[in-house]
Amino acid sequence: MDAAGAVDRAGSERLRRWRMVLGGGEGDGTGCVLGGRDAAMDAALGALYGGDGAGGSRKGAGARSAGLGGSAPNVARWLGDIRTYFPSSVVQVMQRDAIERLGLSALLLEPEMLEAVEPDVHLVGTLLSLNKAMPDTTKETARAVVRKVVEQLEKRLATRTRATLTGALDRSARISRPRHHDIDWNRTIRANLKNYLPEYRTVVPERLIGYGRAAQSVKKEVILCIDQSGSMAASVVYASVFGAVLASMRSIATRLVVFDTAVADLTDQLDDPVDVLFGTQLGGGTDINRALAYCQSKITRPADTVVVLISDLYEGGIRNEMLGRVAAMKASGVEFVTLLALSDEGAPAYDREHAAALAALGAPAFACTPDLFPEVMAAALEKRPLPAP
Repeated sequence: MDAAGAVDRAGSERLRRWRMVLGGGEGDGTGCVLGGRDAAMDAALGALYGGDGAGGSRKGAGARSAGLGGSAPNVARWLGDIRTYFPSSVVQVMQRDAIERLGLSALLLEPEMLEAVEPDVHLVGTLLSLNKAMPDTTKETARAVVRKVVEQLEKRLATRTRATLTGALDRSARISRPRHHDIDWNRTIRANLKNYLPEYRTVVPERLIGYGRAAQSVKKEVILCIDQSGSMAASVVYASVFGAVLASMRSIATRLVVFDTAVADLTDQLDDPVDVLFGTQLGGGTDINRALAYCQSKITRPADTVVVLISDLYEGGIRNEMLGRVAAMKASGVEFVTLLALSDEGAPAYDREHAAALAALGAPAFACTPDLFPEVMAAALEKRPLPAP
């Protein structure tokens, strides 16, 4: 191919891309006409992001650009189209935009639409917020969608979480007279460096440091206290999955508490995180103080207990009592962790005044991604500084 041909092709590709971005119509200035797959992709984009602001098509998108309207069949066809033309990550973004921009939440109550969606954490949050309004004909389909997401998350997170926390429990169970195979040689050598004998080039281990077997000799208690207000939807999903993983570990006694202005203890459902999620009720107000009062009443071994509060800290209860409870728990030996969010969504909105007050009590509040959560929990179990980002 000669240089002129290459330039022409590059120019045509640039026009095509600009045409896809601008959406067609007389004012786009490209003069580019789409056909085939490009036209179908443009129609799918136009149905959602069209200039009329109600899901209508962009001008020039072609015959398939009738918009989404309020019809479940139209939406189901559109969901099929975007899964054909775009990768999963883009599909999830477009679905989220469709729900938010076009007010399609009500259509998620219809089984045929749920069967067409690409499941993700955000969709689960939307379904949970609609749970009470969901007709019986849709609930089984919705549970199947939620279970698919939960299984994906468990596959991604469970193995690493168990391995990380098992190591932390082992290290937290160090004993002073270990059996040979229980000796922590790295710590033993460091503790006996003063007994180094240069002439023999060796360390005399006067004091052995080891760790016991966590499953037999150590049992920690973890209380997950989760804000179920609407803004915390993704955090609720991830926390429920982690709660089920922690509950599967014999050496950790796990309690899961969710709250808005009321408190619900879902510990007896931890063997199935899908049941936990459908036991939540996203939305409503927030009373952190009441939730912490309940958690405090369940603590029997403070020195071996970790309380994890997952909340944006917008408190509707009694602020001073809330802070007093945190201070009292910490004074008794409880490790207290405050997560402003447990999600991949970036920096959350949160009450900065309450976060600063907790930090002053030695309980810094920070957002945490699901991938960092095992390290945070390991640090809390070992009573070492938290790996705050």
